[in-house]
Amino acid sequence: MKTPDRILADKLLEISAVKLQPEMPFVWGSGWNSPIYNDNRRILSYQDVRCYVKVELAKTVLENYPEVEAIAAVSVASIPFGTLVADVLGLPFVYVRSTPKDHGLENQIEGDLHVGKKVVMIEDIVATGGGSLRAAEAIRSGACEVLGGVCVFDYQFPSTVKRLRDADIEMKALCRYDTLVEAAIDVRYIHPSQEATLKEWRRDPANWVPDCEV
Repeated sequence: MKTPDRILADKLLEISAVKLQPEMPFVWGSGWNSPIYNDNRRILSYQDVRCYVKVELAKTVLENYPEVEAIAAVSVASIPFGTLVADVLGLPFVYVRSTPKDHGLENQIEGDLHVGKKVVMIEDIVATGGGSLRAAEAIRSGACEVLGGVCVFDYQFPSTVKRLRDADIEMKALCRYDTLVEAAIDVRYIHPSQEATLKEWRRDPANWVPDCEV
């Protein structure tokens, strides 16, 4: 029987929410070369996948953080997922901007988050962890407690795992990079010979050089 993370990995590949191109890498906004590109926004267009993710996110929140009192999405791509989870759980919802607005009320947290609330953050993708760190800082600055976070997909870069641990942020993931690579090999999306390249990239993505550039 397939595990929930493997089921989601299969679904992400099926709807092309994830693309793997070890030989023709993408370039991220950070400037990193990457053999993988995630577009979890595609999940929202597929009712069955969207429902699966919604239920699994909500279940993961309840199983790990039963005392949760509010849901906070790490802006911007995470907002739809956070809204879905808050609706399922019947909880207040807010989202956290990367920086405060430079006009109006100059809010960083949008919505009504009362002092002292116990908050779970929702992320669509965790890569460097910067968004989660900024959101947690803003929530804590508002005198609320960050219980942890749940994301749809986690690269689990060693440096990111350490950054989040050092900031006392526990992040649970519905699907992880290793599981996705395993699924891609099983369904013949990629060849087994490409696995080593994909694992090498994950160890040090900022300095990874594709074979085609060596």
